[in-house]
Amino acid sequence: MDLSGKVIWITGASSGIGEAITYALAKEGCKLVISSRRLEELNRVRSNISLADQDVLVLPIDLEQHQHTDEWVKAVMEKFNRIDILINNGGISQKSFALATDAAIERKIMDINYFGNVALSKAVARIMQQQKSGKIAVIASIIGKFGLPDLSTYSASKHALYGFYDSFRLELKEDNISVLIVSPGFINTNVAINSVTGDGKLVNKNSPAMENGMKTGVFARKFITALKSTKNHKYIGKKELLSVPFKTFFPNIFTA
Repeated sequence: MDLSGKVIWITGASSGIGEAITYALAKEGCKLVISSRRLEELNRVRSNISLADQDVLVLPIDLEQHQHTDEWVKAVMEKFNRIDILINNGGISQKSFALATDAAIERKIMDINYFGNVALSKAVARIMQQQKSGKIAVIASIIGKFGLPDLSTYSASKHALYGFYDSFRLELKEDNISVLIVSPGFINTNVAINSVTGDGKLVNKNSPAMENGMKTGVFARKFITALKSTKNHKYIGKKELLSVPFKTFFPNIFTA
């Protein structure tokens, strides 16, 4: 797939994976919609992109407030009159045992990672149905394939994305809309630092796994290759990806 001139919407574009993907797509000559909660950070990212103003829309959104998805889509359509690709990347992580996590925090994580994600994809898919073309790329996680301590609700939200998008892909096939699920391993971002504890406080501490993870620029290059392909699913990471087949074929290793 040639990405030049495509209208591509990236959520979570103000940092980490989303920021790196934004820079990589700008080099492909795309027309970009960049979204996240933090307008000042979106403007910083915008200042690092050499595209003309008519080719970029800075659109702050909060996936937790997913009742506004139609308004967000309307803003994109008023600017570009089409949406070729949605990269649904925005999300939040946690660090807390299940029994120490408030129900309100569990709902917040699910609202952002699952309900907000899905609501946006559904709103965009309706536009793509009218166009009879489009692609939705979803950033899941290898933690969506198995659970780990301290990550119960985060893991649940990513598990849910697999179930939804595997079904959604089949429903959209006749409309010439494809779905790509990308499952990162450990990527060197601030996702662990910005994780929430059981009572909603920020962790403000990185994890060794993330510090030693794949650089975001490397991830973005591999992601773009997957985006251009006809793949339905792609793992991107380092040796931690071996945990997936080990979990599948030797599940007792994870419970020992």
